[in-house]
Amino acid sequence: MSTTIENIQRQISENPILIYMKGTPQLPQCGFSAQTVQALMSCGERFAFVNVLDNPDIRAELPKYANWPTFPQLWVEGELVGGCDIVGEMHQSGELEKLVKEAAARAKANEEGGDA
Repeated sequence: MSTTIENIQRQISENPILIYMKGTPQLPQCGFSAQTVQALMSCGERFAFVNVLDNPDIRAELPKYANWPTFPQLWVEGELVGGCDIVGEMHQSGELEKLVKEAAARAKANEEGGDA
């Protein structure tokens, strides 16, 4: 049986674009998650999500692991990008789309066996 931290590490390593949020992209359960997922969706790339409301162990452990106390949390290529405010600022400046599209392109190249 894997620990919650091992589960978090696996999720982060297996998903190039991952958001830990309250609710789902289709039905966010908090305004900050809604704003963050909307910005992420506008980038036009696929991403994974974990609903922390359905995963109380992850909800309890991730803030300690990430050293980030709140949700949502956007992770790209194993790195914590940030929460709602940071993602919103990055979206406004165009940084978010660039980051997400580059990560998605690298992930696709890796899936196809190419070197990115």
